[in-house]
Amino acid sequence: MSVVLTEANRNDITQLHALIDGIPPIAGKVGAPRRKPTCVQADRGYDSEPHRRELRKRNIRTQIAKRNTENGSGLGTTRWVVERTIAWLHQFRRLRIRYERLANIHEAFLQLDTALICWRFVVAS
Repeated sequence: MSVVLTEANRNDITQLHALIDGIPPIAGKVGAPRRKPTCVQADRGYDSEPHRRELRKRNIRTQIAKRNTENGSGLGTTRWVVERTIAWLHQFRRLRIRYERLANIHEAFLQLDTALICWRFVVAS
């Protein structure tokens, strides 16, 4: 999981490349660990041709819904994982509403809560 913490009212699209660059290496296979996703899925807010081009340069496929089109882009069949995870994070009061002034404290709560979610997921299975 990769997270970029920004100021309030900041447009998400401005952090797309920082989010991709922040993905940690995926270990487990022999050889160099993979550092980039094979595909990026995003909603209509990320519909921008310059960003699509940049991701194609990095050999990353895109599934970004086009603006001014009907619903039913097909992203819902796989994007529900992201929406479910955000809903799980919003179960924690300190992440739903940010009370901390310092970014490092908020980020620490975010890391703690993601660890709790992973632990619950492992214990339940």
